[in-house]
Amino acid sequence: MTKLSVNLNKFALLRNSRDKDLPNLVAMAQRCIRTGVHGITVHPRPDQRHTRYQDVFDLAAVAAEQSVEFNIEGNPTPFFLDIVKKVKPTQCTLVPDAPQQLTSDHGWDLHRDGIRLQPIIADLKEAGIRASLFLDPDLAQVDRVPPTGADRIELYTEAYADAFGGGSQDEVLHNYRSAALHARQLGLGVNAGHDLNLKNLSLFLTIPGILEVSIGHAIAVDSLDYGLENCLHRYLTIVQAT
Repeated sequence: MTKLSVNLNKFALLRNSRDKDLPNLVAMAQRCIRTGVHGITVHPRPDQRHTRYQDVFDLAAVAAEQSVEFNIEGNPTPFFLDIVKKVKPTQCTLVPDAPQQLTSDHGWDLHRDGIRLQPIIADLKEAGIRASLFLDPDLAQVDRVPPTGADRIELYTEAYADAFGGGSQDEVLHNYRSAALHARQLGLGVNAGHDLNLKNLSLFLTIPGILEVSIGHAIAVDSLDYGLENCLHRYLTIVQAT
């Protein structure tokens, strides 16, 4: 079964729009966990425009107490890595985004960055943290993952979401299927995330062996229509069918 990890960034963004603690992220995480999700994800950025660094510590405590996975995403700056090693999440997903970037929009170029990432990943694994690399569905990039020491890749799924329902859907899905299969043949775990939603998730999960999907924006939006718990039940029904 594919695991569902809820990214709380958009709930944090809503909270930060007012000088109040509403919604409270710990309470939101607890509601998600009680509903049956398998993990919590955050992506703290340097400007703290959504998830703040204190949130990372608070949510790590909740995840540990409730025995669900905690995934921290981010660009591996020294400050970010210091936070990660203090918190010791289940998984750290390394993402090549710039400080002012609106959202993640590309995977790693491991031809350029692979050697630089090797000692970073080694430090994470020495600390007992599973390491994942945000990656486009590019077989040449997948080939370069094992030398970095990463345990998993997270396939960046915006291209699939954009193609969904259109003429290129099958071709694009085939590219993701090929990348996932190749990664598994190399001994890598495969996660996925970005713009997956209630409409396109089922088809994407016809790809065998997707271990985890991380979904945030769509869950925040769908909660407006269905309420948080009902929304999460709909997503859980999809992942549990895999």
